[in-house]
Amino acid sequence: MFAQDQLTILIADDHPLFRNALKQALASHFPDAEWHEADSGDALRERLESQQTSYDLVLLDLQMPGSHGYSSLIHLRSHHADTPVVVISAHEDAQTIRRALHYGSMGFIPKSSDMQTLASALQTVLDGEIWLPAGVAIEAQESDEVDGIANKLSELTPQQHKVLHMFAEGLLNKQIAYDLGVSEATIKAHATAIFRKLGVRNRTQAVIELQRLEMEKTSI
Repeated sequence: MFAQDQLTILIADDHPLFRNALKQALASHFPDAEWHEADSGDALRERLESQQTSYDLVLLDLQMPGSHGYSSLIHLRSHHADTPVVVISAHEDAQTIRRALHYGSMGFIPKSSDMQTLASALQTVLDGEIWLPAGVAIEAQESDEVDGIANKLSELTPQQHKVLHMFAEGLLNKQIAYDLGVSEATIKAHATAIFRKLGVRNRTQAVIELQRLEMEKTSI
């Protein structure tokens, strides 16, 4: 069990009102915790890759700008495997929950949960156990095409993952190079590696593969 004064928790959600409400509601349960925030997939990746802070727990909303479906969860578990993640989502169906667990979440908390339930869930995860809503059982997730995409996505380096999401935003190579402070040749090299790892021929196909994670999640 974690000592309360050692906790550093990152809330990744694009709604500032929800982030503030979450911190205020949990303050009495974790009075000495240090809270950090990320309002997008890009902000989450920057927080995690800065290496200035070690997080004891990440509370992750699956639907944020710059986060296509499960892509942030997959990336987080691939490159920050020692950091526990709990998905907090308005999507509460069994398929979403199963996939979240399959891709490495230590728990799934519906946003409709009351704060006592939320606090109890977080303590359960911090104690090293999986937490699920009442009535939801842990079931094996059968592999399918989406799993194949997830496995390929997990092979991307953090920089390649960032470039792929910038492709999805419609940015040109020279725009990406400027934003990242690298040469256009470096972006082209990243693109070649991304295409090879995803098994596609161009950026359009790469973006389609990325979006299939989001489309699958939002269609259920």
